[in-house]
Amino acid sequence: MLRPGGRVADLAAAVREAERARPRWVWADARTLYPPLLQAGVRLSRCHDLALTETLLLGHEGRYGEPRSAQAAYARLHGLPVPEEHTGPGPAQATLFEPVAEGPQVEEIDLVSEVYDDQRRRIDQTADPHRFRLLVAAESAGALIAAEMGRDGMPWRSDVHDELLTGLLGPRPVHGMRPAKLQALADEVGAAFGHLVNPDSPQQIVKAFKSAGISIASTRSQVLQEVEHPAVAPLLAYKELARLYSFHGWAWADQWVREGRFRPEYVVGGVVSGRWATSGGGALQIPKVMRRVVVADEGWVLVVADAAQLEPRVLAAMSGDRGLARAAGEIDLYAALAQAFGGERQNAKIAMLSAMYGGTSGDAPKLLAVMRQRFPRAYAFVEEAARSGEDGRLVRSWLGRTCPPPSARWRELVAGPEGSRAARDRGRFTRNFVVQATAAEWALALLAVLRGRLPDPARLVFFQHDEVMVHCPRDLAPEVAEAVAAAAEEATRLVFGTTPVRFPMQAVPVECYADAK
Repeated sequence: MLRPGGRVADLAAAVREAERARPRWVWADARTLYPPLLQAGVRLSRCHDLALTETLLLGHEGRYGEPRSAQAAYARLHGLPVPEEHTGPGPAQATLFEPVAEGPQVEEIDLVSEVYDDQRRRIDQTADPHRFRLLVAAESAGALIAAEMGRDGMPWRSDVHDELLTGLLGPRPVHGMRPAKLQALADEVGAAFGHLVNPDSPQQIVKAFKSAGISIASTRSQVLQEVEHPAVAPLLAYKELARLYSFHGWAWADQWVREGRFRPEYVVGGVVSGRWATSGGGALQIPKVMRRVVVADEGWVLVVADAAQLEPRVLAAMSGDRGLARAAGEIDLYAALAQAFGGERQNAKIAMLSAMYGGTSGDAPKLLAVMRQRFPRAYAFVEEAARSGEDGRLVRSWLGRTCPPPSARWRELVAGPEGSRAARDRGRFTRNFVVQATAAEWALALLAVLRGRLPDPARLVFFQHDEVMVHCPRDLAPEVAEAVAAAAEEATRLVFGTTPVRFPMQAVPVECYADAK
């Protein structure tokens, strides 16, 4: 371990040598330590991330939201003042060896060793240590993968991006001005109302409709679609293009696209269910129209795959419902279930989604009654999770990720006249949490296994919930596709053991992301 002031080059050389034995590196936070190593050309096989593990353990212990840093964990271990959690973008430490200003002043190697030993002890005390260790390993692998994807980047053709934006919005405007097509739509909105209105201002839009004798609760698209007025059509068109301009326009590209690569900042476990988020770049919200900009390098392809009907398959594996598991052995789970719902695939889909999300509108109650009868164990599994949430109890994913405890405000609401509604709302959250969080775990296991199976120089360049993308030379595409399928099978075995449930991942090699759908 190098002390503060050591050179990254020295560390990189030492790590590269040690990597030959494939050790499990233990460190405070991969967000700080791994990017400099990647910059130096060093990639690690596996690690134990103390910050991510502390988050999981605190949640399991019912202490969700407490500071999760290694410094905070050390302070709690020794009864010292716990430093505040860093809430800004990026990690608390800006460079590889910069000491933190807050918290206990202790040699880093001692801090890491003591916190690691304490975490191993606490893992052994969890409800199922074997599963929890797998969760920690998968979460830590995710930290490596997230940093690597940010470093490698997704292929992004700036010329295609500019051509697309110009076609949709008009030429790039000068700073402070709207693109031509946005301005034309804004003029149409103003003309429809008979006076100048800023379509970016919800207050002005609400006031303009009120002046026209129309009361609207908000300017959301779903609300506007129910309104009959000549301003609605250009306003809806404006909102759609304005969102594209704001979130994936020229200024966005200037910040996030470098050297032909889109390089976002992924946040592992950024959502309470364990799904990833981004602290910049919006990688998890790439609109379909933008997929045509993602083009493989010359002689390379993008191998794209997603898990069909992931969450229903997860429910089948978790609940052990034999009927649902048999259907989940097929590639199209909903088609396999159709016979139980009057031969209608759509009815099967509505029933499954209603069971997992607590849907009660339309035909959902009738279809749920069928599900309760035909697939009792699956239905009972999510119902029990919902009851636990309504009672204010904690629920856990298959591997042990724990939902946040109810807030003080929730307890106040439950004790008041709106108590039943507040209870039902939390029940819907916990009903879905057990499934969605487990689906996130399966996806993490898939990523970790696939990362180890990819032939060099193939690279994972994109991940979104149940979808992965690998950038590789064209002649390696068949091998990569086989690696994806094998990784899905191994991830299923690791997470669920022996199960008849299949998690098919059909990998498709394409030159452009838009061609994968």
